[in-house]
Amino acid sequence: MDLNATGEPVMTHEDPQVRVGVHIEKGTCVLSRGGTDFVAHHASVEFAAPEQQPWTAQEVVFSAQGPDGKPVGLKVDLLNDACDGPREGVPDAIWKVVALAATSAGDVGIRYTPPA
Repeated sequence: MDLNATGEPVMTHEDPQVRVGVHIEKGTCVLSRGGTDFVAHHASVEFAAPEQQPWTAQEVVFSAQGPDGKPVGLKVDLLNDACDGPREGVPDAIWKVVALAATSAGDVGIRYTPPA
């Protein structure tokens, strides 16, 4: 690898945000908008802990394919307009994707062991 790096990177905890990506088995999550179905194959869930509050899911962005086979991105806001709780009407399948992302990230207490 032709790259050098120095420093001691620091993450601030004032308003931390973490994006967690999960691959979705094709055909297991179908999103519908305006009568058109989109087959999701990846989701990127954004979690945040503003002002040292508990982690919460803010949004999920799906990578999907439309019926024409072209790729599309679909964004779902998970917080209500006041940003103090979950948005009503979010389908259960989307919350399941959020739960998968949280689980795969160690409930956003991301646990990682660097290579030796």
